[in-house]
Amino acid sequence: MILAVTFFVFAPGDFALANAKYAGFVIDAKTGEVLYEDRADAQRYPASLTKMMTLYVLFEELEKGNLRLDSRLKASQYAASKPPTKIGIRPGQTIRVEDAIKALAVRSANDVSVVIAEAIEGSEKAFARRMTRTAHSLGMISTTFRNANGLPNSEQKTTARDMAKLGWALHDRFPRYFKYFNTRSFTWKGRTYRNTNRLLGRVKGVNGIKTGYIRASGFNLVTSVERDGRHIIAVVMGGRSGASRNAHMVDLIGRYLDKARPGLRTAPLLVAEVPAPERLPAARPMLAFAANTARGGPLDAQAAILAVSAPQPKQQTAADDYDPIAARIREASEVAQLAYAGGDGRSDPIALLAARAEAKAAAMASAETAQGAAPAPKILPDARPRYASATGIGVRFPEPKALPRGWHIQIGATPSEAGARSLLARAQNEAGSVLNSASPFTEPVKKNGETLYRARFAGFAGKKEARAACARLKQKSFSCLALPN
Repeated sequence: MILAVTFFVFAPGDFALANAKYAGFVIDAKTGEVLYEDRADAQRYPASLTKMMTLYVLFEELEKGNLRLDSRLKASQYAASKPPTKIGIRPGQTIRVEDAIKALAVRSANDVSVVIAEAIEGSEKAFARRMTRTAHSLGMISTTFRNANGLPNSEQKTTARDMAKLGWALHDRFPRYFKYFNTRSFTWKGRTYRNTNRLLGRVKGVNGIKTGYIRASGFNLVTSVERDGRHIIAVVMGGRSGASRNAHMVDLIGRYLDKARPGLRTAPLLVAEVPAPERLPAARPMLAFAANTARGGPLDAQAAILAVSAPQPKQQTAADDYDPIAARIREASEVAQLAYAGGDGRSDPIALLAARAEAKAAAMASAETAQGAAPAPKILPDARPRYASATGIGVRFPEPKALPRGWHIQIGATPSEAGARSLLARAQNEAGSVLNSASPFTEPVKKNGETLYRARFAGFAGKKEARAACARLKQKSFSCLALPN
């Protein structure tokens, strides 16, 4: 393989031994297979990789219609006071959203990061809480954000695995905006800034995504590479210099890109939740429906299509008594029907069945809570779901039952029960036999005044079995923690 740039070359092990801050990770973005990992779950400081999540949240606001690319954001004294790297925006000055995106993707501007945070959530502190919630909804359970730019904060931690998930999610969820990470230069107020990612334009196939550095972290880099029908996301954290970090990244690309599988994608889209109709993304086309159901075979595909045509809940009229459960089921069915029609480019009839079943379970839980009952842990079926949608949402949902005893494993905590269920279903589909006897369940927990839903599996005989399951899940790019009950 010939790369368009020459760097010093390190073997992965040699580079890692040279630096205690090091962590590395490479994943095949088409299959979800982990190609390389070294201390991938060790806590690290993200530095300016933080801005990947700042932009993820900004892209959410653009897709919701709350902001436009030509919307103007106003800088506060607090935002303007942030130390370099920055573009020097002054208090009271405004910047277009599109220029703000480029200021982060190209210049890694600390001041503009806070401008974005304050415009969306009112304060950087509130924005950081949203960043953390969003991270957890993506399965980044080892990540906590305390600011919008990655400036030093001892509580702002992440892992190489989590940063790969974030890079992957940005690519999947926001194809319309991901291109900004490939911007070579950006001009604002007469000054031109060059992208801090020196691999752009120098290594074939590199199309983003972000660099980062503070003294506590060392030199970090998340890279997306698409070449010859293959796609990988690679992470290097803790480099001693920008040059050595870049050299190691080039070496990882050279070693592992050819190990990725070309052709159609088989991994589900890495998206937190099924969005509301007005928020459906213009996502990249996924596999054809037949390919999505290849594991189940033609009979499964036929059954799923029949399920889509199942009778809908009765339409509500003005004279009817309001039925919140029926309303929730109708709403979710409309969302899934839009997806089935191809409005988001992911035509997936199973999504309709999944959304209807999920809506019924969620609505019943909401009604029970409204009547004064505390939300109880919901045990998902013991068997692996027969079907799964493009987002990994299983289609079988059981009635609540007693919480199993013994060792548990936790693979995530999300702001919604639907997100936790999706994570559990995807884990069951990918983990193999280690979860055959495990019972998936969700568990609500209050944290900082907000409810999160833990995604857990129960029923392990002991610590050894629970840790073995975690080891397998980590191979499949899941975070995992073994816990005694």
